[in-house]
Formats: sequence, structure tokens, C-alpha cells
Amino acid sequence: MHRARVGMALALAAALGSCSSGPKAPDAAAREVAAAVQLQTIPPADPEKYRGMKDMKNWRNPYLIILPEGVALLDASNNEQHLLKTDEFLSELAALPRSAWPYGRVVVVTENALSSTQEQRVAIRRNKGIVAGTLESAHVLINWVPSA
Repeated sequence: MHRARVGMALALAAALGSCSSGPKAPDAAAREVAAAVQLQTIPPADPEKYRGMKDMKNWRNPYLIILPEGVALLDASNNEQHLLKTDEFLSELAALPRSAWPYGRVVVVTENALSSTQEQRVAIRRNKGIVAGTLESAHVLINWVPSA
């Protein structure tokens, strides 16, 4: 009798499982791991290529700006900021073409200096910690640039 119930439960579970609406989208952690693996195909940072750079307008690798509401990826070609959530930016970096990484696996990170309220400063500190931890775990070197 017990075996019959277990068999019925397994059959019911299999039937319900087959009725699912299809494959689920990967969760944020799985996307982050996939992005980190993709970023490993980029050569390590070569500091000799950017060490003496004083004017960051000439920076050619990805450029991140920490904001209270997330992270902006700067598109230097048109000076446009693409606002991303802190759990999205690593995937966006990984999706960039290899030509976007002439200095190797290094990004500039700065923060928005225009934030004035205490709440905004706290949000920036929180996002800065998330970004730093995410980049370090993906073995992406951070070139910290003071905010203007």
C-alpha cells in the first residue's frame, strides 16, 4: 500500500513537471557566473597601456559610474549613460565586443559627485560595494577615478 502511494506521488510529480510552461530564465546568480566566465576570455589588464593616462576622456575600456539608483555604463562614443541595475551590469560588460577592452580586463569606476542627500550617499556607498565585490569576483581590475 505504501509503495502504491509513493508510486502515485512520483507519477503525479512527473505529470505536473511536464506541464510547466517551458524552461525558466536563469536567475541573477547564474547570469553573473556566466558573465564572469565570458569575461575570463578577455586578457588580463595591461597597466602599461593606461598607467600614465591623466585625462580619462581618452579611456577606451568600459567606464562605470556609481549612482544612487544603480550603475551607469558610459558610452564614450556619444557620451550617453546606460542605467543598469547592480545585478545587470556584469552581463552587459560581458556582452561588449572584445574591441571594447584594449587595455585588457580593467574598467574605470567613479561615482556620481552630484548626490547631495544623505539617502543618496548611502545608496551610492551600497552600490559601490556591490559593484566592487562583483568585479573582484569576476577578476576584473578596477581603476578607481575620483569623482569630478
